[in-house]
Amino acid sequence: MRTRIIHLINPKTDSLTTRPLYLNRALYSPLAGLLAVAASIPRDQYEVVLTDENIETIDFDLKADLVGISAMTSYVERGYEIADQFRAKGVPVVMGGVHPSFMPQEALRHCDAVVVGEVELVIDKLLGDLRQGAMRGTYRADRLHPMAGMPMPRYDLLKRHRYLNRTFVQTSRGCHHGCTFCAEPLMNGLKFRYRPIDEVIYEVENCGERTISINDADFFGTPERPKEVMRALKGRGITWQAGVTSKLAQDDRMLELAAESGCTMLSIGFESISRATLKSVHKYVNKPETFAALVEKIHSYGIMVFGLFMFGFDGDDLSVFDNTSKFNIDANFDACAYSALTPYPGTLTWYEMKKANRIVSFDWTKYDQGHVVYRPAQMSGPELRLGLEGAFANFYATSSMARRFPLRGKRRRAQWLIYNLFMRKASRTEDISSIVAPTPEPDLAPMPPILPVKREWRAAVLEAAGGGPGPHMT
Repeated sequence: MRTRIIHLINPKTDSLTTRPLYLNRALYSPLAGLLAVAASIPRDQYEVVLTDENIETIDFDLKADLVGISAMTSYVERGYEIADQFRAKGVPVVMGGVHPSFMPQEALRHCDAVVVGEVELVIDKLLGDLRQGAMRGTYRADRLHPMAGMPMPRYDLLKRHRYLNRTFVQTSRGCHHGCTFCAEPLMNGLKFRYRPIDEVIYEVENCGERTISINDADFFGTPERPKEVMRALKGRGITWQAGVTSKLAQDDRMLELAAESGCTMLSIGFESISRATLKSVHKYVNKPETFAALVEKIHSYGIMVFGLFMFGFDGDDLSVFDNTSKFNIDANFDACAYSALTPYPGTLTWYEMKKANRIVSFDWTKYDQGHVVYRPAQMSGPELRLGLEGAFANFYATSSMARRFPLRGKRRRAQWLIYNLFMRKASRTEDISSIVAPTPEPDLAPMPPILPVKREWRAAVLEAAGGGPGPHMT
């Protein structure tokens, strides 16, 4: 009997961090989600083939029993093309990921089934229906996964030599911060769910790498849990990096444990140097007056700071680009990434801009945080795009890199140089020269997998989506 094959595919992303730029390697692997999906598929029943189109071509002639495609908004159209091509060959297709979870009816025009939200609690039902030839429609769990007993991601499927950062270990799901532009709380909830620490450590010890990324939305999300994880990591010879928010990164004991357990870099979503702007998008945790001192404090523990900033908020005028990049250089940020505010379908920013008739383009390929798909309040779309390019150019100028290079202290100079060279080259090879053209509105409305907590926001979402049945509540 022929071995049944499931072909999991990540469509081409072409982002700053997934483009192979040096030695044919990308800075990050985008496959953490698909590796977890692969782990939930019974090995004794299926062979799993994994393809990342960023680094390899898709074998459309592979005799697969099922194709699974994960997609975010900016590359969902490529996902639809792939799905259409496989279905034309008679191969059933299931889609998942952020965009299909928010717009399942749109995705079902191109695939047989959609997994909305997390896959772990619905995979058995989906595969059972596949065997019966009855896999179709949406698959959504009636509760969120408790994160206990999760199988280890299928790292054996990863082409490790094609990425610098390739191992992403998840210790929690959820985020306490309801930022209006972010899909995270609408996918995974505002409450944290924690994976048992012994299971986290088992994965760390058996993933085949000694350098890992912690793949949580906010690893420093609560005061005590990250400390427990870091105590467990101490003495294991692991180096790691993680994404955190700024508040608990001020905690000296947190930073002391981070350094002792092998942390080399913290990525922090600072977003803006304007307190009024941060309040307007509900990023209350950030206080710009503390940013420079926070960078200095983190450096004192030998840890680098990767700052994430966004332009195009309603409070931003043309001065924001130079002011922000100059601040980042003066404050000695190790690396920075700048993006254009993007109203992802289903987020609160989407509904606000949609109601105000400010969204210009509904071409999902342009929802990449580089193109400008809406009308900014205090500048034109082209001015926002040019300002974004200018911020990158200022921060990664040769003079800036020479000034910021960590000659003293315990920060890892090789890692610093790799990130700066990658980001410098990536920003200079961005091919976003065209102005986004207006498009008609989609005929289907997004519906978040989890409704917002605030009553007025829930009402706005349900009204815009036609008053359909409500998804999970947090």
